[in-house]
Amino acid sequence: MDKSIRFLSFIIVIFTTLLFVNAIQKSDTNLKTITHENYKIQSLKLPENLNFSGERVPLENQNVRERMDRELLVNTYWQSNGLLLIKRANKYFPVLEPLLKKYGLPDDFKFLAVAESAFIDETSSAGAAGMWHFMKETGIEYGLEINNNVDERYNIEKSTEVAATYLKKSKEKLGSWTLAAAAYNAGNYGVSSRLVHQKVSNYYDVLLPNETERYVFRIIALKEVLTNPEQYGFVFEKEDLYVLPKTTIVKVDTTITDIAAFARQFGITYKELKIHNAWLRETKLINKTGKVYEIKIPVK
Repeated sequence: MDKSIRFLSFIIVIFTTLLFVNAIQKSDTNLKTITHENYKIQSLKLPENLNFSGERVPLENQNVRERMDRELLVNTYWQSNGLLLIKRANKYFPVLEPLLKKYGLPDDFKFLAVAESAFIDETSSAGAAGMWHFMKETGIEYGLEINNNVDERYNIEKSTEVAATYLKKSKEKLGSWTLAAAAYNAGNYGVSSRLVHQKVSNYYDVLLPNETERYVFRIIALKEVLTNPEQYGFVFEKEDLYVLPKTTIVKVDTTITDIAAFARQFGITYKELKIHNAWLRETKLINKTGKVYEIKIPVK
């Protein structure tokens, strides 16, 4: 009798195991089917009217088409980065757009700022800093104050004015906004010397270092995605986007010995003041010359 029970139990275990394995296999098959149906990495159709600052992208050129396709794919399918850029753009574009207009730059250059810094106040490995990623020497050459105490590369208004001055000079020298954008990456001499040696006058015809080869295409891809986010699969609500808090300006022409104490006078923290005035690099402001600094105070 015991032997019969043990044998029956053994048969039941085997049968149950087979059912379980079969169920898992079916589940895996269903999961694969669902994934296949609902998650598709598809090729993108390039818009035929792409341009940078009104200068047309010659997509009939196969090499140009492939390079443009690469950057559009990279910036579409790097989804987390793309969504963050969309959110940050809503915060900073309203600041940049009137400044670009004021300083005589085409609106498309706001996407160059995105390509440079992604709106993050971090210093690059090469030492470039601020929204426009100026090197220290270039910033000083164009009139920015840059030292251990104050670094105006982090001042949006002043650094945008300097970027505009640099880019307009590049446009005058090189002949197009597209080449001016390329020169922002490779330098005016780096671009102009290659144009001369290769006997060409167009960004899309000149062979440049790999980073610069990709640079303008990346800017144009960012323009396309950030201008038409829903078309590229980015889903968000208006309240998901970042906004820049309102601020008021306090003018200071003296030394501030303690920025934390200064901030408390306006009912804000040291951190809040530094977030809105990243150009203040230390815990004090040294002002021996009586220069007038404009400090932004968030309005609560």
